[in-house]
Amino acid sequence: MSDGRLSVFKTYKLYVGGKFPRSESGRVYEVTDSKGRWLANAPQSSRKDARDAVVAARKAFGGWSGATAYNRGQVLYRVAEMLEGRREQFVREVAEAEGLSKSKAAAVVDAAVDRWVWYAGWTDKIAQVTGGANPVAGPFFNLSTPEPTGVVTVLAPQESSFLGLVSVVAPVIAAGNTAVVIASADAPLPALSLGEVLATSDLPGGVVNILSGKTAEIAAPLASHQDVNGIDLTGADAELAKELEIAAADNLKRVLRPPAPGADWSADPGTHRLTAFLEIKTVWHPTGALGVSGSSY
Repeated sequence: MSDGRLSVFKTYKLYVGGKFPRSESGRVYEVTDSKGRWLANAPQSSRKDARDAVVAARKAFGGWSGATAYNRGQVLYRVAEMLEGRREQFVREVAEAEGLSKSKAAAVVDAAVDRWVWYAGWTDKIAQVTGGANPVAGPFFNLSTPEPTGVVTVLAPQESSFLGLVSVVAPVIAAGNTAVVIASADAPLPALSLGEVLATSDLPGGVVNILSGKTAEIAAPLASHQDVNGIDLTGADAELAKELEIAAADNLKRVLRPPAPGADWSADPGTHRLTAFLEIKTVWHPTGALGVSGSSY
């Protein structure tokens, strides 16, 4: 017998600058499951939303890139803790988004949490892999160290709503960049829920900004935006990727091209996504310099 209660449907919003705005345009679009059943209305981001996200990401970049790598690792690990605490919610959303059984969706969510922990552990180690002392012919120290590229636009995978999403977002911020993420157009709900997790973790507002809507519509202004330093084209098809890469050339953005179709997101990720948006700074310093007293130091 019904108790007469009305169902309380969840309102999904964008995540920009640590806050949850509706789309500036007021538009929404229907999100359905694999069988065409309505799940929710998701905000359809506009160009103004994209520009606002870049402003938020740029504002957050100085503090995030200036934090110690060890601290960034702690913050990312805290996000993994929060994801683990909301595991059942993500299992349901991934199952609905990707048409998976509950057990298969649970395996995907577990892999995504493990992937986040994996990248958290790399924050204070990637410099040891990519940097170091270089042999030179002369009385000099020559040292190379990695530095984050800046604000990175990330087109999340279309077919992997959560594991693929984590696999492209986590390495960008683990390396010290800030991100403007365009969620999967057909399955944006896990990404929008990730925003809720990030907001309640220790991650500073603006480090990750999450937009939903039509991928091409949102990506176009971001690819040509003069304050975006890099773009990950994972979620773009071949035609869109070509258009965005041409637009990105205007201010020499770093571009990570899409993987081959049918990419296996459960495979060992390696470190290539960590290094994709890192710059290498090399410093020369003379050896055996003489002090005022004439002694070397």
